[in-house]
Amino acid sequence: MIHPTAIVSPLATLGRNVRVGPFCVIGANVVLGDDCVLHSHVVLEGHSKFGRANEFFAFAAIGGKTQDLKYLGEPTYLEVGDHNVFRENTTVHRGTHAELPTRIGSHNLFLCYSHVAHDCQLGDSIILSNSVALAGHIEVGDHAIVSGFAAVHQFCRIGMHALIGGLSRVVQDVPPFMIVEGNPAKTRGLNAVGLQRRGFSEDAIKELKTAYKKLFLKKDANLAIALSSLKASHTGDIPQVKQLIDFIEKSERGVTR
Repeated sequence: MIHPTAIVSPLATLGRNVRVGPFCVIGANVVLGDDCVLHSHVVLEGHSKFGRANEFFAFAAIGGKTQDLKYLGEPTYLEVGDHNVFRENTTVHRGTHAELPTRIGSHNLFLCYSHVAHDCQLGDSIILSNSVALAGHIEVGDHAIVSGFAAVHQFCRIGMHALIGGLSRVVQDVPPFMIVEGNPAKTRGLNAVGLQRRGFSEDAIKELKTAYKKLFLKKDANLAIALSSLKASHTGDIPQVKQLIDFIEKSERGVTR
């Protein structure tokens, strides 16, 4: 089901039941899984591989060349999972080097004008709201939500189930399960409502609240001491709290507090 005004390279690979709307362009080396839908004016290019049932809206430009000035022109890659939605004017760029593709998981929602730069690594069930900008080399955990017009500095990590408020400027790692907001962003509290909606137990939420108070409520407290105290407590044995501690300990840019 390819509209007569669409341009599809003979070197592209299209799965079953793919629909390509008016004025779309699919370049060489693009691989589209079964049941993908391109509505109109969509551009897919580069060595880009998409799973099944991805949906692309007008003027989405996916798989473009990295904007990294270190790029030397070698083939680079984009890998996308299943059931993602790319709304109008979204952009996603391929990696800078052949050995590290830009990767996007499954069941993600990219709203209008959102941007995912080169070498980013995104998990599953993520929402990027309108005009969110992710710079290069950013990692985003499962179920994270980034609200409208937020901008994230390169090499930052966004933890799973985190919520970033609108218009935020993120320059350090965003801890999992937390809400951050502001310019520059600061940790404001636990994403309790989001965790409840996703079926976290009351005990897990309670222990994460305790962890939040120890680690983030006193901004001038020594983080290393607070981590040691948390690890030695009963709360430190909770799986979600362990994930939070591990995320902070592996941080290279520092954690948003």
